[in-house]
Amino acid sequence: MIRLLNMDIYCEYILHNKPPIIFIHGFVSSVYTFRRIIPLLSKHFSIIAIDLPGFGRSVKSISFIYTYENYGKLIAACIEHFQLEKAFLVGHSMGGQIALNTTKIVPERIDKLVLLSSSGYLDKAKRWQRYCSYLPFCEIAVNYVLNKKSVPDNLKNVFYDHSLISEDLIEEFGRPLKEKNFNKSMMRLLRYREGDLTSEQLKSIDKSILLIWGREDNVVPFHIGMKLKEDLPNSELIAYDKTGHLITEERAEAVSEQIFTFFRDS
Repeated sequence: MIRLLNMDIYCEYILHNKPPIIFIHGFVSSVYTFRRIIPLLSKHFSIIAIDLPGFGRSVKSISFIYTYENYGKLIAACIEHFQLEKAFLVGHSMGGQIALNTTKIVPERIDKLVLLSSSGYLDKAKRWQRYCSYLPFCEIAVNYVLNKKSVPDNLKNVFYDHSLISEDLIEEFGRPLKEKNFNKSMMRLLRYREGDLTSEQLKSIDKSILLIWGREDNVVPFHIGMKLKEDLPNSELIAYDKTGHLITEERAEAVSEQIFTFFRDS
């Protein structure tokens, strides 16, 4: 654990005399998302991967204001904690939006970004959703929605190749759902989520960005990647056929090679 913004944050890191990458996972996920690509990239880069507040093994805070901006400030605090002059960012799904927010907050500390199946263009929580988050029954409703489908069914939605779904994956992705205060933290995320960056905001980000997508992504469809490519002025887009949302599992070696090549050429 490390201490960031007065919270206990689970962190895995491999530090040596090589350029650092900070990995940022997505919604209802953890550093486990990157388990297959970190070993491949750790030969060439220092590695820092954290579980965001509310997820994985990090604190399920019932006081943290769960916004992308505050998550971005947390990543900025992580950069300070490890005394990094600059860092590369790799964000998956919601983690892509957090990486972009971090870049807006501390642009001088960010080198390049890789966005894997990044969320994009989602509106902020509706007024009635924010209002309902204060009502006593909301936690029950959140629990119902999160557990409406079984963990294997949810994993089928993020994989194109269902044969890759293992017992280890089911156990790891199911574990946080049972933790104390998980529902409360998700309720607060619903309450405070301010929405994804707009096209205008994206166009102001001049960092080199690599977008990597699965063409069969059922969570963040490929057309979102194409729109991000249009709005991010210094970006390129790579897509893989027969690949779903959890691209770090289905295309680990190819994704690692793309990240290595992109960051190596800095």
